[in-house]
Amino acid sequence: MGDTCAVVWDESVLDYDLGGEHPLHPVRLDLTMRLARSLGLLDDVTPVPPRPASDEDLLRVHRPDYLAAVRSAPTSAWDVGYGLGTEDNPIFDRMHEASALIAGASITAAEQVVSGRADRAVNIAGGLHHAMPERAAGFCVYNDCAVAIAWMLEQGVERIAYIDVDVHHGDGVQTAFYDDPRVLTVSLHQHPITLWPGTGFATETGGPGAEGSAVNVPLPPGTGDADWQRAFQAVVPSLLADFRPQVLVTQSGADAHREDPLADLAMSVDGQRASYRSLRDLAQRYAGGKWVALGGGGYSLYRVVPRSWTHLLATALDRDLDPATSLPQDWLAHALRVAGNVPLPTSLTDGEDSSFAPWTGVTESTVDTAIRDARHALFPLHGLDPADVRD
Repeated sequence: MGDTCAVVWDESVLDYDLGGEHPLHPVRLDLTMRLARSLGLLDDVTPVPPRPASDEDLLRVHRPDYLAAVRSAPTSAWDVGYGLGTEDNPIFDRMHEASALIAGASITAAEQVVSGRADRAVNIAGGLHHAMPERAAGFCVYNDCAVAIAWMLEQGVERIAYIDVDVHHGDGVQTAFYDDPRVLTVSLHQHPITLWPGTGFATETGGPGAEGSAVNVPLPPGTGDADWQRAFQAVVPSLLADFRPQVLVTQSGADAHREDPLADLAMSVDGQRASYRSLRDLAQRYAGGKWVALGGGGYSLYRVVPRSWTHLLATALDRDLDPATSLPQDWLAHALRVAGNVPLPTSLTDGEDSSFAPWTGVTESTVDTAIRDARHALFPLHGLDPADVRD
């Protein structure tokens, strides 16, 4: 077993660029890595370069006609369909190559962990969890999360848990494995009645033969750090203890932050840091320390994502940073040049207390109702008592 964390990175992943003022701008990745380096997190870390996913890799999840459409889209004179050429998923030059590299980067992270060269691996460029077998969706061309999980199953891994903390439902990954009992998909997200893609109800629990393999915890708009943590801790650890994954894969979208322009949850960077520490703890307790951490959404490009994912890198590297740490002047100077008139924070904290009160049953809180609904939908399928509130 390895005792290191691999950081999968090469600047070529910045070529996944949907153009112009698109919300999923690669500047957020560049600023994250610059901040991590400026803080010394990566001083003795040699990044692992990604390899592009092969057609064989992609076809474990995506349809052949969809791959052909992605390849031809930049030069096609016709409407290619397949969710391509929309406002969310504009066509861009070398789209297949850039998208295959993101998927390959997540496979590279999985390879590091499955081979034992590392216990943990991080690919902040990954987490494109909305892409479906036959179409692009939600800024995602290829579903690198599902492609990496499918690769691990092909290598003989028998049980994989996927936890998605993006503000949007992890619909593409759930779809890919809805009928596969080898994969437990867990998603905590803003309630689908209030946010795209409109899926991820607590009653979505897995297909025939895989009942209980899909876990959804839809949260009401305005959910902040304490309520988010209470929901997470009231549902997820018990299910992982029962499932006993061999590898934990996480999608670490930073868009549940209160400043994110595309959603309505109210977490802080401090709460997101706490969530990453919880994921690390779950990997240690239930997955033998094997953790593949991917990026995801996050559209406060300058103020939130670089700080949040710097905490993710620090957590995976066991180099936890004091939230009060000041942002380095060299990073601030560069960020100011690219951010324009956006005011920047000065430290790694939003000044919030990320502690929470454990769930003890339903109160008047709508979050507690969401917890109850998720536990009642899932716990009996795992032989667990939804009313048992013991730690």
